[in-house]
Amino acid sequence: MFWPMFFLVCAFLGVAVLGVLAVRVGLEVRRFSRAVGDSAERIARAAEELERSAEPLSGHVALTRRG
Repeated sequence: MFWPMFFLVCAFLGVAVLGVLAVRVGLEVRRFSRAVGDSAERIARAAEELERSAEPLSGHVALTRRG
C-alpha cells in the first residue's frame, strides 16, 4: 500500500510543479506583451515626430528646386 500512495503523491507533486511553471510562464508572457506594446507606442510616436520634423525640410527642398 505504500508504493501506490508514494506514486500518487509523486504524480500530484509533478502536476503541482507544472501548474506553478505554467503560471510563471503566463506572467512572463503578460509582462513581455506589455513591453512590446510600450515599444510599439514609442516607435509610433517617434515616427510621427520624424514626419513633423521632415515637413518644413520638404517644403524648403521644393522651394530650392523651383528657384
